[in-house]
Amino acid sequence: MNTRQLFQQHLAPTSPAPVGLHIVSAEGNYLYDVDGKAYIDMIGGISVCNVGHRHPKVVAAIKAQADQYLHIMVYGELIQSPQVAFAQLITQHLPAPLDCVYFTNSGSEATEAALKLARRVTARTEIIACNNSYHGHSLGALSVMGSEYWRNAFRPLMPGVWHYDYNSEALINAINNQTACVLIETVQSEAGIVAPNTEWIQRLRKKCTDTGTLLILDEIQTGFGRTGKLWGFEHFGILPDMILLGKALGGGMPMGALVAPMAMMSAFATNPVLGHMTTFGGHPVCCAAGIAAMHVLFDEHLIEGIAAKEQLFHTLLQHPSIIQVRSKGLLMAVELPSSSDVLKSLEKCLSNGLFSDWFLFADNCIRIAPPLTINEAEIKNACTIILDSIE
Repeated sequence: MNTRQLFQQHLAPTSPAPVGLHIVSAEGNYLYDVDGKAYIDMIGGISVCNVGHRHPKVVAAIKAQADQYLHIMVYGELIQSPQVAFAQLITQHLPAPLDCVYFTNSGSEATEAALKLARRVTARTEIIACNNSYHGHSLGALSVMGSEYWRNAFRPLMPGVWHYDYNSEALINAINNQTACVLIETVQSEAGIVAPNTEWIQRLRKKCTDTGTLLILDEIQTGFGRTGKLWGFEHFGILPDMILLGKALGGGMPMGALVAPMAMMSAFATNPVLGHMTTFGGHPVCCAAGIAAMHVLFDEHLIEGIAAKEQLFHTLLQHPSIIQVRSKGLLMAVELPSSSDVLKSLEKCLSNGLFSDWFLFADNCIRIAPPLTINEAEIKNACTIILDSIE
């Protein structure tokens, strides 16, 4: 049996018709299939590969840590230098109250940790989230996901969760002294890139403060420079009580994290002890890769160049079939008239050497979230392929 047949026989399916592209290598901003064909990567592993595929400094950090030790003990019980160094690096670049990191294996697990911590420190159980939001697929994360299509098959879910439209007055009005937390994406990604109104999110912050409600921002896709600032919330003049990290956090290695004040995070340590625990969260190799990737962001000034790249996409993506291009940095959605138009365009893109995708709650939009290392020539080539495919 060939690899494709083995893939179909032994790997758990996640859709009836997976793309099935057989990738054998990746470098920089490109993927290469089993036949040697190159594809410019327009989704970066879903906002994971911000510094490109196999950045030499990230690969070197992985190799160096692998020469020292791999897994040695569950997270938090032994001093592991990569964890300490990465936590320090992250918190050095966050406002002072956000000074403590709980490393997890994924963004979904970061969501779970945040929900538990919010209920613990507030002694409340009510949670507010948004329609068309995505925070992961585990049961707690699924409970706050903003789509009944995905939730319904797995009910009953966590009680006490209420969903409202993003940017709505109803959400702000619903917050009261029984609300443990409001969990929202800083920019709604799977909804097809919906940014908050600045005045709305600032009033949301104030209502949370007035009612003792914790504001948790999901920065899993918007963190690490994706929006043109290191953290998405920096665009809006607010400070969250907790943030969720993932995707680009590990530089291509699997990682997630919850970041909160130490005064809150300490609630996990007592009554009960080990109130939250993970075996592989903060894996030393993943932390080493994440440190290297974060330094690449700074050393290569990748964030400073995002605004110009974003504008170039807007300038070039002009076509009668394109209804709108929504973006926050290099997190972009190209809206077409229908989902079938998107699927046909994506098929053509693939045959023309460009790999992209759609959005969970906006299947009439083409996703654009390339590595932040993409250059002007590659953007022009990508836009030409997209426009030809739409045509």
